[in-house]
Amino acid sequence: MTADRSPAAGHDVAIVGAGAVGLLLAVLLAQRGLDVTVLERREAPSGRSRAIGIHTPGLSALDAAGIGEAVRAEASLIRYGVVLHEGKGLGGIDFADAPIRTLPQHRTETLLESRLAELAPTALRRGVEVLAVRDRGDRVELTLLDHEEPVARSVDGGAPPSTFGVPRTRTARLAVGADGVRSMVRGEIDATWIPYRGTGDYVMADEPASAQPPETAILHLEREGVVESFPLPGGARRWVARIPKARAVDAEAFSRLIDRRLSLHLDPERLSPPSTFTARQHFAAPLARGRIALVGDAAHEVSPIGGQGMNLGWLDAIALDAAIADALETGRSGPALERYARARAIAAKRAMRRAAFNMAMGAPLAGARLKARNAFASSLASPAIRGTLTAAFTMRGL
Repeated sequence: MTADRSPAAGHDVAIVGAGAVGLLLAVLLAQRGLDVTVLERREAPSGRSRAIGIHTPGLSALDAAGIGEAVRAEASLIRYGVVLHEGKGLGGIDFADAPIRTLPQHRTETLLESRLAELAPTALRRGVEVLAVRDRGDRVELTLLDHEEPVARSVDGGAPPSTFGVPRTRTARLAVGADGVRSMVRGEIDATWIPYRGTGDYVMADEPASAQPPETAILHLEREGVVESFPLPGGARRWVARIPKARAVDAEAFSRLIDRRLSLHLDPERLSPPSTFTARQHFAAPLARGRIALVGDAAHEVSPIGGQGMNLGWLDAIALDAAIADALETGRSGPALERYARARAIAAKRAMRRAAFNMAMGAPLAGARLKARNAFASSLASPAIRGTLTAAFTMRGL
């Protein structure tokens, strides 16, 4: 693809945010030969282990970015899903045809960042805070605070001291907000952040070595709330439990919680520090306006229960890559980005419906409602329903 490289044109695309979705989109655009810049406020990558699940459609997106094989080499596999209550099996799902892979998000981001450095060594700029994004009709203007590069300013004719945080302006033909749930770019295009049903509070911790069955995700549907566990690379395991309210939980308290619900002891001294979170769901309307589009968590907040958020963002990136190529080739950004926005809004709402179902299944219940939920969970494992359920869990149709 040819692009206007004149100084007035600035970059082809400016992406705000260097998370898993922003980096993937940057790689796809760089592979097209476009001049892309990624502006990230954090001065160093996050080492937190957040999202872990990589579904088949997400892996295809990583293949398109050239890191699929590296992810396969590092990731753990989930081939089976088992649902239990009080230690008794309610049903199971076989993912053999489309196994889910698990890899901590920071490792996936590291692979994407390395790939981007191969293609465009100067594309990623850390320590840059984007203050404003304005669509000027023929270009997008971004106001930045650069915390990395000192700016010399003369004071009373003396030696110019180095100062940081001086606003600068950069331009791009198109801009993308990949800056997460609290997106600044979303506000810049006056998009409404609309709540969607489904919420819950959870706590999670990782166990470095587990005696649980390998290649198996386990869902314990207990009266106090669901406990889930998933294999991680190196024999580790991620534990996630529903709690009444998001609050600080230490390793001792987390171990007691698991013991109380499952009669299973996890050594608190071997657990990672537990972290709590509240799962909420929102979507932005619109997802694009003029020369600016939203992608990933900036476009939709999907509950991580079910592991669809990061993968949904990668599918956004695949679609937006094609839309941006169309927009720059035809010179008409509006129609291309509007088509992207309509299609991805439909996919996001479908993912939210699935996530809301997952959260409802894991809510605390007792008495007749608990028995009804467990009976329903058992029915989902029947051959007539299993194919539909497997398709939902593996993110087909998004």
